[in-house]
Amino acid sequence: MSSEVIEKPQSIVKPGKTSIYEPDQEGLIYPAVPEFNNMAEHRQYLKERLVAACRAFALQGYDYGFAGHLTVRDPENPSLYWTNPMAVHFSQVKLSNLICADHEGIVVEGDYALNRAGFVLHAAVHEQHQDIVAMCHAHTTYGTAFAALGKPLAPITQDACAFFEDHVVIGDEAGKVAVEVKGGNKVANAFKGVKAAIHQNHGLLTASRHSIESAAFWFIALERCCQQQLMIDATGITPKLVPEDRARYSREHVGSDYIGWLHFQTIWTDLVATQPDMFD
Repeated sequence: MSSEVIEKPQSIVKPGKTSIYEPDQEGLIYPAVPEFNNMAEHRQYLKERLVAACRAFALQGYDYGFAGHLTVRDPENPSLYWTNPMAVHFSQVKLSNLICADHEGIVVEGDYALNRAGFVLHAAVHEQHQDIVAMCHAHTTYGTAFAALGKPLAPITQDACAFFEDHVVIGDEAGKVAVEVKGGNKVANAFKGVKAAIHQNHGLLTASRHSIESAAFWFIALERCCQQQLMIDATGITPKLVPEDRARYSREHVGSDYIGWLHFQTIWTDLVATQPDMFD
């Protein structure tokens, strides 16, 4: 990436609006970020979306044995986080088998064990970055393959521009299974101010300062971008890159945490209609 001073693109979002996609016309159906009357209501919402994110990963084929973990910080007790249970397929995650753990790896609610690697990576990120509320990781085909190259994504498409200057490549502990706390701390150090990381010889990680929905969607998007990059590289033809100013402009308007949340709403409504057992 360029070492030049980065100028923030001029926004065209109108005052009072979160994004350019919010309709100006009143009375139209459009997703709204919810407000909660109490912590219990907020927690229930987060747990439901965490389950939905796991189910979305199942639909994408992101399962690899017991590998892969998604977390969301508890709204009332920020030192605790909710996560998927150890050795349960993403497609079988539901409200009743979620677990809640602290940053020491102790399960404080739920019947299942905690994934050790998930604890090492996610607890370190959550503890070091109090603004990060959710995180996702899975051993995916294309993301893992691209991670072996040890390089960042290039702005080859509008979709890839969502990650332009908003992701890092982590070389520390590359290829070493993350079961030691020091390994998690090295990953956590890299997550300052970015939403995604490519861990060399390991795979992809995403984090959100907004929601589990955003973290999950940007993980899906990052995996897809890695696939596209590998496909283009396989042609042997040097692609035409999006110029840096346009890449920043696109990231500004289609790469935010809110936009990730908004994208996930299409996944949520489909899962609610087709997989009601999520709420068991």
